[in-house]
Amino acid sequence: MKNLLITLALLAFGGAQAAEPAPAQTVDAALAQAQREQRPLLIDFSAVWCYSCYYMATHVLNGQEWQALEKRALVVAADADSPDGAHWMEKLKVKALPAYVVLKADGSELGRILAEQSRAAFYPHINAILGGGDALDALKAKAKAGSTPAIADVLSGYLARDQVPQGLDWYAALPAERRKSASTDTNVTLWLDRLQMEKAAKDKNNAVCVTAATKVLAGKVGCDRYYVLESLIECSDKLPTGQRKPLLEAQRPALDELLSKQVFVQPPVCADQRTAVIVAADLDAAVGDKAGETAVLDHAIADARQRLGNDLTKDRNLADNLRVFLVRAKRMDEVDALMPKLMAAYPDDYVYAYRYGRSLLERGKPAEALPYLEQAADKAFGVNRLTVATLRVKALLALNRKADAEKVVSDTLKENGPWFPELAAKLKATLKS
Repeated sequence: MKNLLITLALLAFGGAQAAEPAPAQTVDAALAQAQREQRPLLIDFSAVWCYSCYYMATHVLNGQEWQALEKRALVVAADADSPDGAHWMEKLKVKALPAYVVLKADGSELGRILAEQSRAAFYPHINAILGGGDALDALKAKAKAGSTPAIADVLSGYLARDQVPQGLDWYAALPAERRKSASTDTNVTLWLDRLQMEKAAKDKNNAVCVTAATKVLAGKVGCDRYYVLESLIECSDKLPTGQRKPLLEAQRPALDELLSKQVFVQPPVCADQRTAVIVAADLDAAVGDKAGETAVLDHAIADARQRLGNDLTKDRNLADNLRVFLVRAKRMDEVDALMPKLMAAYPDDYVYAYRYGRSLLERGKPAEALPYLEQAADKAFGVNRLTVATLRVKALLALNRKADAEKVVSDTLKENGPWFPELAAKLKATLKS
């Protein structure tokens, strides 16, 4: 679940910023319009660094099905790095991107969808939400009236909202007879185990986390398998090798089958190829299979290159996956060759100049990193302005250019204004490091 977070959101509150690219419409303005028109509002949370968002934009959020959805709901895009987007992510407790949250005209939530989805998975789910099928209050009423499927849907709804304790408390408050009958339903037990796994992971209760994750993985978890397996790998980290290795080895056949039949196929059944590959490599590494780890990364790299050809603009999500796979495989010469090509392919944003500058800085090359970080600074905005500035300061300090570092801090804080105070404080503290 946390790697739905591959793309972690920066949750800082703020308001309008003079230097920001102005959004076509703020979420507040869109909600006011939805209230006037008595239509639901679909908030599309994304960011320029979120390549899963590009996948969704180019592979799913288009065509006749999307056009039909736009007739049913008002759609507003919210940039997670802008003060408006960050505020609404915090308000709605959105922890990862991409995220699609549907609000009623009165502002209450109907439901949400997280992470990359195939077209076949996304539209039935979003249409059910728009039809009221994912509204927690309505589902709770159905559950109270005796619907066991509704109990499963309520539990999955709490998980999607990252309201794990609330979901467990709601289930515990059901009448004993309802819980007894529901306990025989595989969907109910699956979602209950997932909630218990998430709670145990957050509480650092590794034993409970391992037990719950193993139970979930024994069921029909579908494309969520690699998210659950990611939690199992982390929760089992402290186990003795003699216990951990067979525990994880048992998960390899199902993951290998998922990769071959649902990930490395066109079109993919499981859209989030990046997480699937990285988790598979992590699993091989955890059991000491270096050859298997190398093989899955090599397969993913070759697949990405074959599908891209010589055109990195063909599929931005896939192009960035290639970068991530090469980094994970520690093929840094190929990363160094790829990064200038990515900057040339996508010249209008800060992301690749920032990523390459950061990579060079982390490898102890501040002089080489600085020009790329300065290039990124010219295009960064919102919270990213502060992130890029922090790395520029570190590079300048490493080059014994403290006066220049102090000027970067002063100029950046002036441009930032009062927004994102925690990151602004970290930027100032960098001068003392």
